Amino acid sequence: MTGRGLEGYYRAGRRILSRCQVRVAGREPLVVQARMQSADRARFVGTLCVTPHGGPDPDVLVERTRTADGVERITLHSAAMRPLRLPVEVALGTDLADLGAIAAGTVGPELSAGVHDSGLRWSGPAGNACVTADPPPLDALASAGLLRWEFDLLPGSSVTVELRVRLEGAGRVRTVGRAAASPFAAARATGDDPRVGQFLSTSIEDLEALLVRAPAYPMDSHLAAGAPWRCGPAPAEALAAARMTLPLGTRLAIGTLRTLARTQVRGEGPRTGMIPGPRRDAGAHLPPGCTGTEATLLFPVLLAEARRWGLPEREIEELLPTAERCLTWLRGAVGEGEYLRDPQPGGAVRCETQAHAHRAALLGADLLDALGRPGGHGLREWAQELRTAFREDFWIDDPGGGRPAAARTPDGRPVPQLGASTVHLLDTGLLGGGEYAPGLLDKVQTEQLARLLGSPVMDSGWGLRGLGAKETGHNPFGHRGGAVRVHETAIGVAGLAAAGYEKEAGPLLRGVLAAAEAFGHRLPEMYGGEQRTEGSAPVPHPAACRPAATSAAAGVLLLTTLAGIRPDAPAGTVILRPLRSAPLGELGLTGLRVAGAAFSVRISRLGLAMVEEAAEGLRLGT
Repeated sequence: MTGRGLEGYYRAGRRILSRCQVRVAGREPLVVQARMQSADRARFVGTLCVTPHGGPDPDVLVERTRTADGVERITLHSAAMRPLRLPVEVALGTDLADLGAIAAGTVGPELSAGVHDSGLRWSGPAGNACVTADPPPLDALASAGLLRWEFDLLPGSSVTVELRVRLEGAGRVRTVGRAAASPFAAARATGDDPRVGQFLSTSIEDLEALLVRAPAYPMDSHLAAGAPWRCGPAPAEALAAARMTLPLGTRLAIGTLRTLARTQVRGEGPRTGMIPGPRRDAGAHLPPGCTGTEATLLFPVLLAEARRWGLPEREIEELLPTAERCLTWLRGAVGEGEYLRDPQPGGAVRCETQAHAHRAALLGADLLDALGRPGGHGLREWAQELRTAFREDFWIDDPGGGRPAAARTPDGRPVPQLGASTVHLLDTGLLGGGEYAPGLLDKVQTEQLARLLGSPVMDSGWGLRGLGAKETGHNPFGHRGGAVRVHETAIGVAGLAAAGYEKEAGPLLRGVLAAAEAFGHRLPEMYGGEQRTEGSAPVPHPAACRPAATSAAAGVLLLTTLAGIRPDAPAGTVILRPLRSAPLGELGLTGLRVAGAAFSVRISRLGLAMVEEAAEGLRLGT
């Protein structure tokens, strides 16, 4: 850690250590390897030649292991032929900057350190950070932020220095999502493509690493959006990730729904029934959007689909009043019109917001009818009105066959830029009997959108660009202007597959799998949208979270999409619609969960599916 850019240890929304440089015998080791060993652990290896006239071979190996709970271990291994006396210096520094300032590049200079216990301490307006060392240093020079040791190493021996970084008053970091505490099924993937097994297992490992629980409700877990930037509340991402992981079981869904139900706005007023959420930047062509709107619309969708996957009736009844309030808010926010606008007065009408609202209305109506609650008929009527209006108002005709508008401005003008947000038009949601809800686009428009998503303008070879390569303002590293966001690509693959456009879905899926392999199967939430060429590799976005909840959950969605699992646990049936093209060859998925029991399926090279394990009494539908 050099103190440049985004590097550092973070805690409670603040960078508590930005610089940690090691010098052995007055020199920095030559770094020969740096890699993540798990979602919360990284390993760095450096070498040194310290013996005079010892030739080109290094005789000291410096291994640094860094973990997310604020511990760094620096180990020196001697391969010299004689005893060594090695002076070791560790230079430390921090700015105690908050995440927003770091992301914007507006941090100030490093703070002055003071000697504290067996290490150093920094004080700032927002709190104090300290580093303690074991063994204690022989000398600590606060003005330079230096800790010094001197070690005697025999041939073949090792010595370790352990540094512990903490923010005073923030409490101890605890890992909550391991072993028996994990809400995920012990799912495994095998097949012709050797990458699928590691991809799924790493995705699940990342999801476990991001589990969060409120101290007052230790049984209810949900996902932080990502590390290091987005460990705070992110309701829309938590709900989206829980929805994509339903094939692993419904425990995460119930924990997420319970947690967010406690945040729902009550009382009187236009926000009553909303799940609050922060604003999200939408790129150069639209103002920031409200993730609270997205979360409010996702809540009834997740509850309805979790019921299809086997969420017990008692949990559904517990959460149904919250879902009803979400749907009541939707109808109130729409009013007498067809569209759901941005919350601010005179806000834009966004394409993806209409897709979220339409899906919530149809799946919400299905849920209300199934549980004998009123309101389903009105939601369906409005959804029909929205479909009719959307197909006319949001479709832009052009010589290439047309495209959906990204949004309509308050005065009714279409925003024509083509972006990955249009994939939400294909994500219609699962109803009873293994059927998908109708979409906002008609058949011809859906076919044209599928063609656009499969074209080089949108498909970078690593996944879908956030903004088409030919659009004004395209930037391969624009987080809403051209970078590949894994979540949107996974939604696009699943939506294309469900609509029958396997030709377009297959290359997108293979592109993300290739990107995952390049990232050690641990996908960042986004990466550069540069065109893939022979021998190239995807470039991570400098502000991307890794691990990230939606990208880890996307790994689950992408692989289970190949099997086309459409459960209806209340009816005791499950339908399989595998991709007939079998883009990854033969694939076996074991340890999934349907109707509360283990579910395993195998897809042959011919695209035929066979159930190998299922709940007793679960029937295979057609």
